[in-house]
Amino acid sequence: MTRKVLFITGTRADFGKLKPLIQAVDAAEGFETAVFITGMHTLSRYGYTLDEVYRVLPEHRLRDGTRSVYVYHNQVVGEPMERVLASTIEGLSRYLTEFRPDLIVVHGDRVEALAGAIVGALRNILVAHVEGGEVSGTVDELIRHAVTKMSHIHFVANDEASRRLLQLGERPETIHVIGSPDIDLMMSPSLPDIAEVKRYYDIPFQDHGVVLFHPVTTDLEDTQRSAQGIADAVLASGRDHVVIYPNNDEGCELIFSAWERFRNQRRIKLLPSMRVEYFLVMLRNARYLLGNSSAGIRECPVFGVPAINVSTRQNGRSNAACIINVPGETSALTAAMDSAWDNLERHAPDLSFGKGNSAGMFVSALSDAHFWSASTQKLFNDI
Repeated sequence: MTRKVLFITGTRADFGKLKPLIQAVDAAEGFETAVFITGMHTLSRYGYTLDEVYRVLPEHRLRDGTRSVYVYHNQVVGEPMERVLASTIEGLSRYLTEFRPDLIVVHGDRVEALAGAIVGALRNILVAHVEGGEVSGTVDELIRHAVTKMSHIHFVANDEASRRLLQLGERPETIHVIGSPDIDLMMSPSLPDIAEVKRYYDIPFQDHGVVLFHPVTTDLEDTQRSAQGIADAVLASGRDHVVIYPNNDEGCELIFSAWERFRNQRRIKLLPSMRVEYFLVMLRNARYLLGNSSAGIRECPVFGVPAINVSTRQNGRSNAACIINVPGETSALTAAMDSAWDNLERHAPDLSFGKGNSAGMFVSALSDAHFWSASTQKLFNDI
């Protein structure tokens, strides 16, 4: 029996996690793979990253006559998150009247993932949530735990995340510890070399830092203060930096306003987005990552690259040795940047969130007949 698996992706970040899983399922026997593309992928401001999805899963016709890739524009720039959620629910619900998957796969803590879990749960379609059980310092945490409760099956990064799901009342047999899937990409021998990445993005720098800072939706005052502090510190440093646009959460305009100071600066390369593998290579070769992206919590420890973690967005997520926690004040940022730039010794790889075999474990779980016997009627697991 062929099982139809639908992946939902709304951002460059969740696609980096889902990409190895999509490729593995698409290559395995017994599955038809489809992708519902929405969110930031459809916005020209962020580089129209839906093209990255097409590179992984070229569009073709499935057995039921539907297409393997469906694009839904769920928002315009600046639209409030609750309206984006409502729009995504409506669009996905209509799509599922044409395409009925056996499994919906969502990732993380975005409103697109929440929409997927809600629609799947209400339509009695199995929902698998990748990387639940994490903690963070913004509204993302509320969304992530809500997605967990609306999902039937869970693929988590480590035992700590598994324990949190048990605390949330999830049943042990529905939880699979597979690691963080992006580590599969990080350890791939097919990553491009740094010279190719620099040619592709016309980056002339020899050494560089990477800046990636997102809004803290629950504290926009701190977001604005920290963004200006980062801009001050980067410009004053006299060093070369690759600065990548923030995500589209509420408060992103505060960061875009601060980043306007980077335009026409010869030591700054300002990019809307980067291809997943190219970003990983750029990060691996960086002196540090500055900001509050989850890349500082996940990718940097694997590479041993210093992560200057600004403010509260990633509170409680990791205590890896390479992470330097600082407030968004120029003096503190400058001190951390100076220290990280001058210290050429890399930290030992931290594999607390996976060992690079997530995709294989994911497909192995889906290939087990018992997996598909999971009930859409959830029962709370008392502990």
